[in-house]
Amino acid sequence: MKQQFQQQQNNEVNEQVELQQQITQLWEIAKNYLTKEAISRFSNIKVAHPETATKLLVSIVQAIQQGHITEKIDDEKLKEILKEIQSHKRDFKIIRK
Repeated sequence: MKQQFQQQQNNEVNEQVELQQQITQLWEIAKNYLTKEAISRFSNIKVAHPETATKLLVSIVQAIQQGHITEKIDDEKLKEILKEIQSHKRDFKIIRK
């Protein structure tokens, strides 16, 4: 039982390490297409909202690989991409009667 628990923990740690390596690889690609201001904004997002930062990173790299982005992304363009990502969230309205 103890060995199974340890093995499960090791598997989870390995998965986290792999995921972190993949994020690092994506960052290495994306940072070449970001201005200093955009890098700064991305860093702030990463600290405050890590999941959103990961989604943003994936979106940027996908756009680069598909050829949609060929020049540097400035702060304003990064904001636009971020708004697109966040617009996919559902808005819930509570109406009280």
